[in-house]
Amino acid sequence: MPSGVAVGWPVKREFFDLVCDGMPTTEASLAVGVSRRTGWFWWRQAGGMKLRKGGDGLGGLADAGDLERPGGRGRRLSFAERFEIDRGLQAGRSYAEIGRELGRDRSVIAREVKRNCLPDGRYHALMAHAAASQKARRPKTFKLDNPVLCALIAGWMDEGWSPKLISQVLAEVYAGDKLMQVSHETIYQCLYVQTRGQLRADLHKCLSTKRQARSPRGHRGRTGVYDPDTIFTISDRPAEANDRAVPGHWEGDLILGARHGSAIGTLVERSTRFVILLHLPVDHTAQSVAAAMIEAMGELPAHLRRSITWDRGSEMASWKHIQMQLNSPVFFCDPHSPWQRGTNENTNRLLRFWFEKGSDLSVHTRDDLNIVAAKLNNRPRPTLDLDTPAQRMAALLSQAA
Repeated sequence: MPSGVAVGWPVKREFFDLVCDGMPTTEASLAVGVSRRTGWFWWRQAGGMKLRKGGDGLGGLADAGDLERPGGRGRRLSFAERFEIDRGLQAGRSYAEIGRELGRDRSVIAREVKRNCLPDGRYHALMAHAAASQKARRPKTFKLDNPVLCALIAGWMDEGWSPKLISQVLAEVYAGDKLMQVSHETIYQCLYVQTRGQLRADLHKCLSTKRQARSPRGHRGRTGVYDPDTIFTISDRPAEANDRAVPGHWEGDLILGARHGSAIGTLVERSTRFVILLHLPVDHTAQSVAAAMIEAMGELPAHLRRSITWDRGSEMASWKHIQMQLNSPVFFCDPHSPWQRGTNENTNRLLRFWFEKGSDLSVHTRDDLNIVAAKLNNRPRPTLDLDTPAQRMAALLSQAA
């Protein structure tokens, strides 16, 4: 075929089919009527995937991927699925139509075509399958061999920071230095594969609450004894508290120790995520909790104690006394619905880094609680654009002054 004559997709497709079936590129070029140079140019333009070599004339892809591996929901695309995508595109069907036939979301089909199509936008099932296989197996450089970066990560994890928060802070602080940025997934990989990177082997212990298994939702919680006709429920809470537009709305609960024999009270302001810890060294009866709460929140200006939301535990039996002393209405969640105090639940999960489940919480002094609260209040929060709760609360207090 003369070099000046335009070659259409059917000819190129036939060439790719022959090479993928095992024919050397030289023979495949002659079979479709183009020069050897043209055929090799097409192959390089398509990605230049490695071909088999041998004196017996054997050709074809060196690694075409596993053609028998099953696909389906929750799995990578199989060759059979890529073949159906190829047929569907040739028939002019949309990504949504092809996805419905395969039981896949249309976004899966769109990403597959975008990632593994040829440079001219055409899609070839076997070449796409081989390309995906080679991309998955390519050697990847590992980023946690930098001692300075590892020291920063280890220091922040010792303070209870999550890998995701560390990743976000590094991206903010070292915005112009890609070598000092790392994804949270890379940190997790290094923590669980100790031969990769330079993080300490014991650093994975800083990740979570050391819970043996996830607690199932829907278990019976502490409801206390409340007359539904006399209390305010969370549905009565003003709308300004729900959208966090106005500061001064707090959520609270207890962190319980071993056999529920000891406890620490927690209060979190919804808009700033500022934390106050209540010292309960003797017991966590309603009288003790009320006294600790009134003492801690009584120092706040009136506009920063607009409401308090609590679970229906018996420790809040003195809620009327709290409400009167602080001039702040107390609202209660629905029974067995702790997620209605989501800000406080998330904060309690973070606090378990210092106050482990099953431990004796009465050994912690008031100074210990203040130190932990300061650490949490000085931690950057993605929900605050990486400001700290202490910064947001200081700004509110300065406005009041």
